[in-house]
Amino acid sequence: METHRHAFRSLPVTHWPRRLGLAAALVALFAVAGCAPEATRQVPARPVSRPVVQQDLPTQAERICRTGLAELGADFVPLPDLTAGSCSSSNAVTLYHLASDNTRVVVTNLPRISCSLSQDLSNWTRFGVSRAAQQILGSPVVKLETFGSYNCRNVAGSSRLSAHSTASAVDISGFVLADGRRITVKGGWSGSSEERQFLRTIHQSACKRFGTVLGPEYNRAHEDHLHLELGGGKFCR
Repeated sequence: METHRHAFRSLPVTHWPRRLGLAAALVALFAVAGCAPEATRQVPARPVSRPVVQQDLPTQAERICRTGLAELGADFVPLPDLTAGSCSSSNAVTLYHLASDNTRVVVTNLPRISCSLSQDLSNWTRFGVSRAAQQILGSPVVKLETFGSYNCRNVAGSSRLSAHSTASAVDISGFVLADGRRITVKGGWSGSSEERQFLRTIHQSACKRFGTVLGPEYNRAHEDHLHLELGGGKFCR
């Protein structure tokens, strides 16, 4: 024990600051060495392809369409024009609600749809759909279910761009009534007599308002929805 105490006393106190200073310098050197690679590391940027959104002021035609849509009682938000490869969308809106005679109709899955198509959809929902539901099913429509509008793609089985590529078409999949019933195109087209009558009535009503209307009897690709499309011509199947 005495030998150990003597060895400890043999270290002069005056050498402690020098040793502490050396230790501090080594700690600082290690800290810098540890941070340096992280600070100087170069991470290559990964190119990302994004749609081009144009934030231009609305044209007169856009202002007129949006004013008309608001007067129809629709709840919507105007969107800037969009260009994505060979697809584009102008004068579009995000659509949330449409107005019926006595109720507001929730619209699902329409983050981008053309303003002109929204106007036709609004009139069809009020005069063609909700009134038919009240007369045939005994309850008005409170929700319009869709598979969406804008989708940058070709017509199925062809190389021709779909009207969805410009948000000029919408696919209607179902309806929810005020009494809680839900009528789908897929289930109701061959469903009860009331459901069949309702869906065929609104299908014929759509043919009077839209340029192209495709339903379950057109082909299997449309067995679960009504395809409603803008256009001057009349193609109803």
